[in-house]
Parts: sequence; C-alpha cells; structure tokens
Amino acid sequence: MFLFLKSLSRSVHDEEHQQQPELSKTRGGGCCSSGAGGDLCISLTVWRKSLLVTCTGFTVIDCSGNLVYRVDNYMGGRPKELVLMDGKGTSILTMKRCKNLGLINNWVIYGGEVDNYSTSVLSEKPVFYVKKCINILHTNPNVLAYVYRGSSDKRYAYTIEGSYSQRSCKVVDEKKTVVAEIKRKDAMVGGISFDLDVFMLIIKAGFDPGFVMALVLLLDQMFS
Repeated sequence: MFLFLKSLSRSVHDEEHQQQPELSKTRGGGCCSSGAGGDLCISLTVWRKSLLVTCTGFTVIDCSGNLVYRVDNYMGGRPKELVLMDGKGTSILTMKRCKNLGLINNWVIYGGEVDNYSTSVLSEKPVFYVKKCINILHTNPNVLAYVYRGSSDKRYAYTIEGSYSQRSCKVVDEKKTVVAEIKRKDAMVGGISFDLDVFMLIIKAGFDPGFVMALVLLLDQMFS
C-alpha cells in the first residue's frame, strides 16, 4: 500500500512541478516552490486514509513519497482525541475535544502525546484552541473556525476560511496573510480516481506544517 501511495504522491507532484518550474527540495521534507505572491511555500500530499487496514486516519507524504505525518484512529466515528504522529510514529500533537456538550466542536491542541491522567508530556498547557464558527452568529459565512492561543483570548490568532467539503480552504493570520491552503487535487493513478480523498497542503515556508495538518484533522471532524 505504501509503495502505491508513493506512486500517487509522485504523480500528483509531477503535475505541480510542471506548473511550478522553480521547485526545490526543502529540509522540512516537503517541496518548496514560489507561491502566487512570490513567497516560498511547502507542498504536501494528504491521503484521507490510514496505512493500517483496521484504522481510519490520514497519511501525509512529500513529493518524493516520504512519509511525513500519519494519523491512525482505532476508535472510528467521532473520537474524543486525535494524535498526529511524524513519519517515525512519534506523537507530535494531541487534539482533545472539549468535554462540555455545548462545545463539542471546540478542540484543544497540546504538544506531544497526552494521556487521560496527565497533560505534562511535552506541554503543560494547550498550545492552541480551535473553535468552530457558527455562521448564524457571524457576518462572514466563509469563516469555518477560529484559532486562539489562549482559552480566554478574545482576539483570534488565525482564521480558517473556505469550504472543507470542497477541499478549498485557507489559513489566515492576524495580518490577513495566507499562511496555508488546502487545495483539491483530482488524482488518477491506475485508472482509479481519488476525488476528495487526496488533496494538497500548500504551506508558507517557515510556518509549521505539523500545526497546519492538525487543523486539517479538526476541520475533518467538524465538517465531515
């Protein structure tokens, strides 16, 4: 399966390479190219499938077919916790659903792996809070979620805009700068179309791709 996925990654990124001739390898494991504004960005392929047959999850690879991130969800359905791992299986971020029933679509992001008894594995306090936007209460229907650095912060650090169901989203910072994008990619390999199960992550160079992938996981929980 992984060899097939590497073939998929190359086929997707080969087309990107034709459109972006300045492509070059980055230390972060992705492919770096010039974005629309001339800024460098990292490109990753996301497959909405776990490498483990018995799990749901995600597999993220770079343009060379190297495994960058993975998510293996043994519980299925609407889990209370998600763990993002790197290619070696080391937990780098843990996302926990808020326990308050009225805040079921609000999530807390911790660094490392966090068990049910302690939150001090890598970070004693959450690094980010993500809240789903209720459009009926907001004037901008394009906003999907807000990202805060603190639970009591009234000003958000990032907004996520667009449509996750169409795999067309962008992460925007306080200065209205787009730091990451989710883009739909219709891949055809061996006569099989992957439709929305395969898409691209375009991340501004210097921005944490792991954090962006964590946001993708939460969007999937909120809008799938």
